Amino acid sequence: MEDQQLKKHLLVVVGPTAVGKTDLCVALAKQFATEIISADSRQFYKEMNIGTAKPNPEEQQGIPHHFVDSHQITEEYNAGAYEQEVLSLLDELFQKHDLVILTGGSGLYVRAVCEGMDEMPEVSPELREQLTQLYQTEGLEPLLAQLQQLDPFYFATVDKANPQRVMRALEVCLASGKPYSGFRLQEKQERPFNIIKIGLNRERTELYNRIDTRMDQMLANGLLEEAKALYPHRSHNALQTVGYKEIFDYLEGKYDWAEAVRLLKRNSRRYAKRQLTWFHKYPDYTWFHPNQLEEIRAFIKSRTS
Repeated sequence: MEDQQLKKHLLVVVGPTAVGKTDLCVALAKQFATEIISADSRQFYKEMNIGTAKPNPEEQQGIPHHFVDSHQITEEYNAGAYEQEVLSLLDELFQKHDLVILTGGSGLYVRAVCEGMDEMPEVSPELREQLTQLYQTEGLEPLLAQLQQLDPFYFATVDKANPQRVMRALEVCLASGKPYSGFRLQEKQERPFNIIKIGLNRERTELYNRIDTRMDQMLANGLLEEAKALYPHRSHNALQTVGYKEIFDYLEGKYDWAEAVRLLKRNSRRYAKRQLTWFHKYPDYTWFHPNQLEEIRAFIKSRTS
């Protein structure tokens, strides 16, 4: 049975925002007659459409996309729960397909599926709200100071400009009384299927131009109106993110619209850079330009034959 399962392949396709993952993965899904699982932690939410660049039915081209519009924004959801749900889904999909595609830019969620996550303690909504309120009123500094005291090891490595990471680590420290780093992955979990990892990238100027163009398109499609509708939910983790936070700050009068647009583009470019830094930490990715479809197909076939 295990030998049979190891003939199954999970194709992992990662890359920064706006690089072109959707188009490539749809083309590959057609080629291999398979389905796509999203590993974009913001596309899960039904209420977040424009600001997440969620693939619409036309872009999906009839290919089943799992974990797109799968959750409500009011639900608490994390990488550990995602890992379990994706592994369960893969059991079903591998009954029909020899190869399934997992794609997205949320590195923690990709890693959870490929390598596993340690069990994280339950965190009360009250504690999460308390930290969110502290961040909104006083900024990141007091949270960083507290994290440095409770978990200096993780503090040394965390992206100190990412409030979601800082708050997540801090809430685990406070909920458990133990350092967050103690709960992080110690050993890779063995999976009963083969994992093929592909990274997509473009020349920096080309990528940044695509990001700016995408942001202009989002704004033309109604991102401001979507953010206004989501404003009452702004304390939820899913909305502590590029594309929404800048507009929330504009709605609160922190800067004018021209500055909001400038920050949307700048912060999206910075987010792309952080995504690339994350994935380049892992040497088992083979990198391609998204236009190298034939080379990518040949690479996959060489790894599955």
